[in-house]
Amino acid sequence: PEETVTSSFASFIHAVRPEHLSKTVRHRSKRMILDSIGVGLVGSTTHVFDIALQYCRLYSSVAVSSVYGKAGVKLSPTLAAFTNGVATHSMDFDDTWHPATHPSGAVLPALLAASQMLPPSTKPNGMDFLLAFNVGLEVQGRLMHFSTEAHDIPKRFHPPSVVGTMGSAAATAKLLSLSTAQCAHALGIAASLAGAPMANAATQAKPLHIGNATRLGFEAALLAARGMEANPLILDDIPGCSGFSAFYSVYQPKPLSTPSDHHEFLLEKQDIAFKRFPAHLGMHWVVDAALSVRNLFINYAGSFSPSLIRTIVLKIPVSKYINRPFPSSEHQARHSFQFNACTALLDGEVGLSSFTESSIHRQELRELLDKVVVEHPEDNMANFDKMYGEVALLLHSGDVLTGKCDTFYGHWRKPLSKESLLKKFRSNASHVLPEEKIETIITMVDNLENLSDSSQL
Repeated sequence: PEETVTSSFASFIHAVRPEHLSKTVRHRSKRMILDSIGVGLVGSTTHVFDIALQYCRLYSSVAVSSVYGKAGVKLSPTLAAFTNGVATHSMDFDDTWHPATHPSGAVLPALLAASQMLPPSTKPNGMDFLLAFNVGLEVQGRLMHFSTEAHDIPKRFHPPSVVGTMGSAAATAKLLSLSTAQCAHALGIAASLAGAPMANAATQAKPLHIGNATRLGFEAALLAARGMEANPLILDDIPGCSGFSAFYSVYQPKPLSTPSDHHEFLLEKQDIAFKRFPAHLGMHWVVDAALSVRNLFINYAGSFSPSLIRTIVLKIPVSKYINRPFPSSEHQARHSFQFNACTALLDGEVGLSSFTESSIHRQELRELLDKVVVEHPEDNMANFDKMYGEVALLLHSGDVLTGKCDTFYGHWRKPLSKESLLKKFRSNASHVLPEEKIETIITMVDNLENLSDSSQL
């Protein structure tokens, strides 16, 4: 039969082998796995995670898969994937790619749960696990590259709820060794389970997008494994009948070549962004710009004195859901250019404690927020690869101090060092794990290729 875009993706998922993973891809993806586990562990301390866990524990089923941060607690595989996905995104602390999505959280929880689900005789080894993880990343990246709309900060659908569900289905299909036809059906089923609106950003519902992506993709693969079928052209652009194209106003799909001696994964071409503090990725530009101008201000005045500031000008791209002048909750604060810039100015840092109720409602912070004016320069695009953040302090004296950031530390163009990534992981994991277990995870992920049973992770 004639090859289609959908059949080419299914063939790739089925045929790709561990030897197709380059040293760079293995290195980068292991960094992603470690960071995602740490983010999930600290995320297991949040209120929204507790709600998700309480919901999942209503169901009595085969409880074989572990839950982040909860020793002795196990759930059914798909509910464990859901709960751990919620934990991963509960603080908006998880990795981000370009075009914009959170790739790891939509895939890793499904693979962890599936590894524990499989019987001892069929447990995947660490290399199988690493390959499946990269299959999930690759499918997400390829699908996003089919649309120019996906390259900009999203307006309609939250990307991980769309491509993340597809990536989870692909990754789980690979881990479960589904046939080519079953891989195609898994993608088709997943497309019917995908999608969440951007209006739920900055609410407790947003972490559900990651939880659902990893769970529903997992379920799609399980359904395909049991014989459920779906449209075999789901990824193709069929005039008059939307498949996956329903999620994008511009959609031009291309076949994915079956790997022969070599396949260059997208992760080889572009690294990932790791967040230094738990907030929307866009916040990292304005925080670095604010910290820069804060240092100038201290050199100018001897200390940071808000009373000397008349106006704070933020030059940011147009993006309605992260332009929030006076956030009233932690989730709104994580999605507010104004809040994160003013917190960095006031405290000289942004961290976990910045998003507590007491920090959000400080009078001195409110006084700074009252001074903020937002501008949207035409050259500042709503695109994580092209945007910048600029913070200007207009002083009562008439002087103007300016800080600008076009590539924050942790961006794919300016990756975190090994030391910085390990520091973040240890800090996050320490909220729920003792030091010896933290170091065991670090060693296990670093040597994942040699792990005989990935369910140990």
